Amino acid sequence: MEKVNRKRGYFREELETMSPEEREEYRARKLREIVDHAWRNSPAFRQRMEEGGLKPEDIKTTADLEKLPILKKADLVELQKRDLPFGGLTAIPPERVRRICISPGPIYEPWDYEYEDIRWTQAFYALGIRPGDIIQNTFSYHMVIFAHWLDEAARQLGCTIIPMGGGNTETQVKVMKELKSTAFLGTPSFLLSIGERAREMGVDPKEDFSLEVAFVAAEMLPESLRQRLEEMFGIVVRQSYGTADVGCLGYECYYKCGMHIPEDCIVEIVDPETGKQLPPGEVGEVVATTFDKAYPLIHFGTGDLSYIEEGECPCGRSSARLMRILGRVDQLVKVRGMFIHPGQVDEVAKKVEAVERCQVVVTRHEHKDRIALRVELKEEVADKEEIRRELEKWSREIIKLRCDIEFVPKGTIPDGYRKVEDKRVWE
Repeated sequence: MEKVNRKRGYFREELETMSPEEREEYRARKLREIVDHAWRNSPAFRQRMEEGGLKPEDIKTTADLEKLPILKKADLVELQKRDLPFGGLTAIPPERVRRICISPGPIYEPWDYEYEDIRWTQAFYALGIRPGDIIQNTFSYHMVIFAHWLDEAARQLGCTIIPMGGGNTETQVKVMKELKSTAFLGTPSFLLSIGERAREMGVDPKEDFSLEVAFVAAEMLPESLRQRLEEMFGIVVRQSYGTADVGCLGYECYYKCGMHIPEDCIVEIVDPETGKQLPPGEVGEVVATTFDKAYPLIHFGTGDLSYIEEGECPCGRSSARLMRILGRVDQLVKVRGMFIHPGQVDEVAKKVEAVERCQVVVTRHEHKDRIALRVELKEEVADKEEIRRELEKWSREIIKLRCDIEFVPKGTIPDGYRKVEDKRVWE
């Protein structure tokens, strides 16, 4: 491939370089449109508005979103339990639903046939992916929506996609080398695993691959890991931020000055206690509104803590930037791209009769997450192997991640313990 400039340029220059005033008016217009659409077509949204004594004309600007109670992930679960499959939130006819994906909860997510979202495509362009790139997508295509979003972004940009999904590290190495992939999509820890496996196979990740850029997401990216990956592969590694519910909310450009907030969404930083919007520089919950007519999530709380900064970026984009994710508002913990809910830990414990209580403890070693399921038994038994096999089976099925089973003496897990304990240190 002819050498291309991966440092500069825009996917939609007219959007990405707007003045703050133009951007606010653009978003306000889109907000009024989606609120009106949701009011007319989404029973659950209309009920939410009516319970607050609100009508569409009451929500005209970003500041007006404070009038609405925050919609939380747990609310989606409860709404769907009462009204399957989408809890009354979808705002298009059933025949226009192209895909139904599933995220932990479980939460069913509709995808419109008329997919026009360009936020992930903007993210690709900002980090350096260009038309003609061969993209190796290692995010899972099974049930979850993220890989499909990225697949569409590659199509919009004019790239070739290799839909690898996760796992099969040796095959990933073979495909990356033989098909000359120029861009990688996946978690940073999986890219590290591919690089390490390549070396074991006698393949030099820097000399024998054609990779130039990596788009990573769904995990923390410490600078030490970014540097290690960039040196190992000789590439540029940039990250993005979003959720399976609302899509892309921020993306890094080449210059790493924070994550640019796309124009086709509204990102607020909200005080978790008061629900009031916070100014730039102050830490609060990331609350998002998207303009998806199929699934209009308005004033949706991600549960993540961050802050926003404004000001110029060397890339020329004029948007405010979401800075790094600082933690979680509640006990939800994201590991290897998946959330672990406290309720999932309880569910595992209930499946195995011998278990008194258990706790997930997440640690990190050499840039890779380790998940331990600490288990107290009701009674001590000499042979724990059958119990171990049951716990491994149910943790894979319910938590969706492999856990190392650790039996601990009774009383080790204290009263009032956190079901999911995150002990990772990010350096």
